Amino acid sequence: MFPYHQIQLPRHIVIGENVLGSTGTTCKELGLDSPALVVADEVTMKVAGGKVKDSLEEEQYQVDSFIIDAADLANVEKAQQGVRGLGARVVFGVGGGRSIDVAKLSSFNEHIPFVSVPTAASHDGIASPQASVKGIGEPHSIKAHAPMAIIADTSVIMNAPDESLVAGCGDAIANWTAVKDWKLSYRLHNEYYGEYAASIAKLSAAVIIRNRMLIKGRTESALRVILEALISSGISMCIAGSSRPASGSEHMFSHALDRIATRPALHGAQCGVGTIMMELLHNGDWIKIKDALKTIGAPITAAELGIDDDLIVEALHIAHTTRPERYTILGEKGLSIEAAKRLAKETGVI
Repeated sequence: MFPYHQIQLPRHIVIGENVLGSTGTTCKELGLDSPALVVADEVTMKVAGGKVKDSLEEEQYQVDSFIIDAADLANVEKAQQGVRGLGARVVFGVGGGRSIDVAKLSSFNEHIPFVSVPTAASHDGIASPQASVKGIGEPHSIKAHAPMAIIADTSVIMNAPDESLVAGCGDAIANWTAVKDWKLSYRLHNEYYGEYAASIAKLSAAVIIRNRMLIKGRTESALRVILEALISSGISMCIAGSSRPASGSEHMFSHALDRIATRPALHGAQCGVGTIMMELLHNGDWIKIKDALKTIGAPITAAELGIDDDLIVEALHIAHTTRPERYTILGEKGLSIEAAKRLAKETGVI
């Protein structure tokens, strides 16, 4: 029996230099009504939120803003209050993961569309129907809805910290093992497996690996490759109806680190390191994954993540508990401490 789900896809994707000025006209073309609420943090409001507001006001939209300080349930609830108080008909998430996740979930809860305006290429949530916020009792993303439009201004994103860009590469490369986990669950447990969604997700990873030398140069052409890979990864989740094509054992490892580390690294960076180790468990070419991440400038060791070796081992040991309903190469019982330590050492992570 195939699972029932509706496929929601972004209707407009705008990528280019200085495209924030087209926000208002894009919304008019989509038939999005006024008023609009812009969700951002203090930094991203200055970097891009003001330009989004100006463009909307030029097209006669009534616009208000909500400044967040975290991606948590409290901020989602406050954003929803802002939506209701303004009578907003559309929400804009302007920023990195925090602003986009709060905008995504608050608009979903209020049954109105949202527009994704990333200021960094750090994760595939810029296009996915998944949101990750603290305070909901979940260690991972939950289902929300896909953006009606994505407006990615390369002149803004090029100025984001370099670690956010390499984290985005790690998040995309993680699809390589996520797809293998998904197919394994299909073979062993007859879980639904969507070949088309899996192919898109795997292609996103392959494009990053293939263009690693271009990405090393940090050009605008490289940024477009990364953005297109991340957006395609998000779309693969829209088609699958879940995060399965882009989230497997490597993401469980990252979630486990988030749970136990005092100062976790960026999500995509952790996922990249996780992919190296999970590819070895899958008996795949983990050295290719590691070399690609190294060329890009992404972390490939515990030291480069800024995380103690013991925490890497512990995260591997408990990773399977972060999503017990999702079968992966880690199996139902996970890795023993001894096996986790051996895996981390063999791949050079510790």
